[in-house]
This record gives sequence, C-alpha cells and structure tokens, in this order.
Amino acid sequence: MLITNFSVFIAKSNPTPPISRLLAFKRAKSLDNGISISWYEQTWNKEVLAKTPLKPADFVLLKQLGFKSLRLPVAFSHFEAQQIPVEQLFTHIDKFVKQCSFYGFKVIIDNHGGSLNDSNFSAETQKLINLWTKLTKRYLHVNHDVLFFELYNEPPHMNPQIWKDAAYNIVTAIRKVDKERTLIIGASNYNSIYELSRFVRLADENVVYTFHFYEPFLFTHQGAEWVGDQESTVEVPFPYNTETFPPINPKAKNTDGEKNYNKYKFDGNEQSVRDKLQIVKAWSNKYYVPILCGEYGVYNKYADQHSRCLYIKTVRLTLNALDIPGMIWDYNSNFSIFNGRPSLNTLPDCMKDAIGYNMKK
Repeated sequence: MLITNFSVFIAKSNPTPPISRLLAFKRAKSLDNGISISWYEQTWNKEVLAKTPLKPADFVLLKQLGFKSLRLPVAFSHFEAQQIPVEQLFTHIDKFVKQCSFYGFKVIIDNHGGSLNDSNFSAETQKLINLWTKLTKRYLHVNHDVLFFELYNEPPHMNPQIWKDAAYNIVTAIRKVDKERTLIIGASNYNSIYELSRFVRLADENVVYTFHFYEPFLFTHQGAEWVGDQESTVEVPFPYNTETFPPINPKAKNTDGEKNYNKYKFDGNEQSVRDKLQIVKAWSNKYYVPILCGEYGVYNKYADQHSRCLYIKTVRLTLNALDIPGMIWDYNSNFSIFNGRPSLNTLPDCMKDAIGYNMKK
C-alpha cells in the first residue's frame, strides 16, 4: 500500500501563508477567462490523432475574444487501451504547448478520466504515478507560470478518503521530479462542489483546487444522450418560467431527473447559482487555498440561445464577484459557445455579452 499523509490547515491558525501557496494563488488568478479545447478527450473520434485541434486562426480568435488560458483534456487511459504509445501523444501535446506559448496563453494539461475506483486503488494509482512522472520529466523545462498539471478529471463517485490517498501519492511522486509546478486537484464525485466543501486540503502548498459547475443539471445537460433518461426533458428555460417550463418527459420518471425537475422552480435562477458557488468560496476561505472553476457551460443541442447566454453570463459574473477564476466548457464541441464553426460571425451577440467580449473590445 502506498504511503498517505494529510494535514488539516485552518487559515486563522496560520496567518502567514507559505510563499508557495501565495504563488499558487497568483497562478490560479492567471487562469481566469479560460476555455477547454475538447479534442484529445474525444474517445469516440477515430480521427483524434489525425488532425490538429486548433489552427492558427483559432488561436487568433481566442485571443481576440479575451481568453487567457486553454485547458487541454487528454484521455491518456483510453489511448493506452488502444495501445497507442504515450510518446505519440506527447508529440501532439508538445505542439499545443508551443502554440500556446507563442500566442501567450496559459495551458493546463488535464488527465481526462481513467479507471480509478474503490477496489483498484493501488494498481491504478501506480499507473497514474507512472504517467505523471513521465509528463513531469518531459515538461520540466517549461515555464512554471505558464504550464499547469491537472491530475485527474472528475474522480468518480468513490470513497473520498481513497481519492485523497491517490492524490497525495501522485503529488508526492511529482514532487520528487519537480517541486515548483502548480498542480490542480478536485474532489471526488466528479469534481462536485459539495465533495470539495468536505475535502481536507493536502499538505502540499502549491495546489489549486478545482471544481466543475453545471448546476442546475436539469438545465445545463438537458437532452444529453450520454447521461440517459434522467436528462430526457428538454426545452428547459433559464431562469425558471412557469409559462414556458415544459412537462416532464415520461422517460425521466422515477429517476434523479424527476427530482431535479421538481426542484427546478427553486434551483433554476440566478440567486441559486450564487448561493451554490458561495459554498466553494466559503471552503476556500476556510483553508485559505486557491480554487478554480475548471468547467462550466451548457449542452447546446436543446437549450435555447437566450437561456444559454444568460446562464453563462450569470456564472461568469458570479465567479468574478467571488474572485474565483473560471474556464468555460467548451470551444468547439457540443457545449460550444458558437453557432457553427468558430468565428466572430457565428458567435451570437448575447454570447459575446455573456463571455464579456463587448467589454474587451
């Protein structure tokens, strides 16, 4: 069994944070106005390694829109299962990192998923240690203010202590190679805000704690096929409107979707978004550690444009008010902020306002 060790830190018991934690705060702030580039996590895409996710024009557009950081999710475990050498993936990541450097973007390499669970903790943690050791050595020379490592996207619904054990051991392995890289770590139950609010910070000082925000789920994931029947109710508006709120899809009956449907009159509004984000802000204040909203957005197949824009604007402005850096999911996939291929012409006026583009012109 791998060694595990954690420390509890209450901010008021140590009024002078270590320099490395203050550095983590500064670097976390630099990630604000970020967006994920959905490509190397698309396990269903057979052309994922045959094409480049972004062309120079995309970087220029992203810069024009005011984005400062790009998150690159990579399904390392999937490629390993396909017997694709990790070194082959590295060549693609190398190019992306160099492009980000050229255009002046911060970049997050995100290990997007895996097989970690309560029963395979030891073996899977060792696989993750092996992966991150390779990544750490490969990018040791890259500016620590520019490149960040996100250890594991959305750890599943599992024993929180087992996930903390795994995270600690991965961090320990990375620190044997690189003591200065800022690491990004979330809580179990898919980077839940509620699990993070119960999380006890790791002993390592140079960590940014991430969470994903898709609440209310009934709205942000309406019609999402991969979620199943619980999200089969579509045409859900934001905010809740009694006149336009649709009847529940019969397929969602007796699922969590029915519970969310019944709660939406209370959850589907701007104040509820603010209240929920305040939960993670309070946790950040408690331990005096930096946090990052690593994903927020809306599945764009069924949600109406006005509601999508209003929701994204609400989350962005609330994050700003709470001094929490945020990253949108995503640039050009099924949560895309564009109506079609990315360009200024396909970015709706309301979305320009939602992402703050009108303020940046």
